[in-house]
Amino acid sequence: MTVTDLPALNATLNLISTCLLVTGWVLIKRGERQKHRYCMIGALIVSALFLTSYVIYHWQVGSVPFTGTGWIRVVYFSVLIPHVTLAAAIVPPVLITASRGLSAKYDSHRRIARWTLPLWLYVSVTGVIVYLMLYQM
Repeated sequence: MTVTDLPALNATLNLISTCLLVTGWVLIKRGERQKHRYCMIGALIVSALFLTSYVIYHWQVGSVPFTGTGWIRVVYFSVLIPHVTLAAAIVPPVLITASRGLSAKYDSHRRIARWTLPLWLYVSVTGVIVYLMLYQM
């Protein structure tokens, strides 16, 4: 694997994280707390792997400009700007949510998870979209 393979790896890790988050949400709705916990810990680990790979890639390559023009450029930046903003902002709520869940503080975990989950999902899904637009178009 070379540094040029990392964007595809990053998109794959985002997709895996999305799947784990959705599965974890379904499991907790079914009352399967232990399976939910495993999925969410898995999503946290996969997201940490993504972040590591992302930093390594951009440390080596720097910024990659979007070359599309016209309306697609507007679409790209309409996805990218909130993605980047929320990607930076979501880290503390994810850590707080995980900490409360692992500490069995379920009421406070549930209160923050209602906000954390949709934002984390948005970041994961739009991460894949950004990859497709930047590297596959």
